[in-house]
Amino acid sequence: MWLERTLVTQTHERPSRALVGILLLTFVESLGTILLERGLYFYTHSRFGFSRGENLSLAFSFGVAYVIGALVSQRLADALGERRVLFINLLVLLGAHLTLAYRPTAFAIVAFFPFIALLQGMKWPLVETFVSAGRTPDVMFRLVGYFNVSWALSVPLGLAVSGPLIASKQPSALFVLAAALNVVGLLLLFLFPKKPQHLEADHPARPSPAVLARFSALLVSSRWTMLASYSLLFLMAPLMPDVFTNLGLSVQGATLAASWLDVVRVLTFASLGLFTAWQGKPVLLASVVLALPLGFGLSLFAPNLGIALLGETIFGLASALTYYSALLYALVVRNAAVDAGGAHEGLIGLGFAIGPLLGLIAGWIEPSLGSRLLSLGVIAGPFILLCSVSSLKQLRRGTVSGEEPAHPS
Repeated sequence: MWLERTLVTQTHERPSRALVGILLLTFVESLGTILLERGLYFYTHSRFGFSRGENLSLAFSFGVAYVIGALVSQRLADALGERRVLFINLLVLLGAHLTLAYRPTAFAIVAFFPFIALLQGMKWPLVETFVSAGRTPDVMFRLVGYFNVSWALSVPLGLAVSGPLIASKQPSALFVLAAALNVVGLLLLFLFPKKPQHLEADHPARPSPAVLARFSALLVSSRWTMLASYSLLFLMAPLMPDVFTNLGLSVQGATLAASWLDVVRVLTFASLGLFTAWQGKPVLLASVVLALPLGFGLSLFAPNLGIALLGETIFGLASALTYYSALLYALVVRNAAVDAGGAHEGLIGLGFAIGPLLGLIAGWIEPSLGSRLLSLGVIAGPFILLCSVSSLKQLRRGTVSGEEPAHPS
């Protein structure tokens, strides 16, 4: 099998059926997630005529619920076990998707979307701990790369598929497909180990205290820029249907164009997983501080499709780098505990909420300022500045603290 042969080459260990199953479940469940997490705004815009403000409100509710789900994942895992919680989670998600497939009304979507977000936020920290638990840091570097490619590859596919489904005579097929993917995820779950096994705290492969101190600083830095990236991304996501409609694209063309950002993320994740010299070094994280607002501005205020795609390219590169760094350093520092993924996904959920909230506030003041660009700058600018300064401060700390980490061969 191609995936098994590749994992043997890159991780220098024979992969288990469990590892292959975990990566396949990551792809399948992420594909189902994206159909609603990103595709639903095109559905509500096309089918129900949701305004920018209504889509931003929907996105805000998603983000708040996602944070709650991520933060309770550790407690549920402690009480019931990681695999059992995942099984219950996917079963309930299946029921929610089938309910929306049966009654895809505007009221049902507004009611169920936060509930689905709660389940999604709970799910991913559990998957992340299965990916990395029991791995030495050098193997973890590679496997986090494969995990990132597994979920990120599904994003452009999910967006590209959602357009034709929404435009079809049976748009509820969007929810039917999400439910079918949950069934596949439930079957793959039987390949998982009963419980993830973690390295002992004094295992010789664990990083030294000096390296952990350096990684901790880089972790905090990358979390600040990841918070900015997800806030801006989910400020963009509810607005993209409007942006591409104004550029003359159909719903199929708009979802395809919006997926370009995610194609760039897949390619970036793959590159970062193959070339490991960047790990533990702050210079690329510093570039993210400039790239995120630049890519955001070009994407939302492009005069033509080419400029919009350029903005998505810049944003995709920067957001992939900060995501990879934040997850990698969290799993190494916290030894692959569920709460490492919980904090990581909690910040993502916070970005899900902050971005739409910024957009809503900007919309409220836009009439008095007379400019959409100016209103977004006034509201989002201070938040971006806060994240940027905080990230750079931690980068400076990481540059001067501790020894250089050893890189995997």
